Amino acid sequence: MTILVVGASGATGRLLLEQLLDQGQTVRAIVRSPQTLPAHLVENERLQITQASLLEMTDSELDAQVSGCCAIASCLGHNLTFKGLFGHPRRLVTDSVKRLCRSVEIINPEKPVKFVLMNTTGNQNKQAGEKISLSQNIVIFLLRHLLPPHADNEEAAAYLQLNHSAGDSRIEWTAVRPDGLIDEESTTPYELHQSPTRNPIFDAGKTSRINVAHFMMRLITSSDLWGKWSGQMPVIYNIDLVTK
Repeated sequence: MTILVVGASGATGRLLLEQLLDQGQTVRAIVRSPQTLPAHLVENERLQITQASLLEMTDSELDAQVSGCCAIASCLGHNLTFKGLFGHPRRLVTDSVKRLCRSVEIINPEKPVKFVLMNTTGNQNKQAGEKISLSQNIVIFLLRHLLPPHADNEEAAAYLQLNHSAGDSRIEWTAVRPDGLIDEESTTPYELHQSPTRNPIFDAGKTSRINVAHFMMRLITSSDLWGKWSGQMPVIYNIDLVTK
């Protein structure tokens, strides 16, 4: 199978590339700076790298990247700098998701394309009936209006929910919600939940980036796991840091 990964040069995206390649998959990656990728990934014959900014690609260029892919994984996010947080494009993730979905719709594949979106546990899944406290709601309201990346993550997941519901013949999706991201050298046990079991603002858990990459890889390559989480927004925590 062929998988398209966007945001592949980021901290989680690089790990996802490596895990997909380790599984013998053929991977396409759209990156602005290929030189930021490790040499052992760049030299892998099953990795096809396109140097470009996704939002600056023409429709036909993006269609060519999406064509023939059975899955798309987005690890896009905003850099934690002033320019990354407040500069343009403020809707990097949302606009990229929309363009990628448009390409899938134009191509109209015989089987639905899996779309795996890396999101955040701070994004409340209202369609699943998730409730949050008043204090958390106030903080989220402030984040939504003061920090553009938070609103971007919310809108990206909402777009998939509203436009590609169950039974869509072209796109199936899952939005993976990690809690506080940390770096670890190898995968460790982790737990998956329908909704947060901790308060992401006042009692956040931890999720290693390599575990997020592992879960995203498994969603793409395992039909059983995909069947369980398709159309949902699973929350992932490192298991040794979850309060029992």
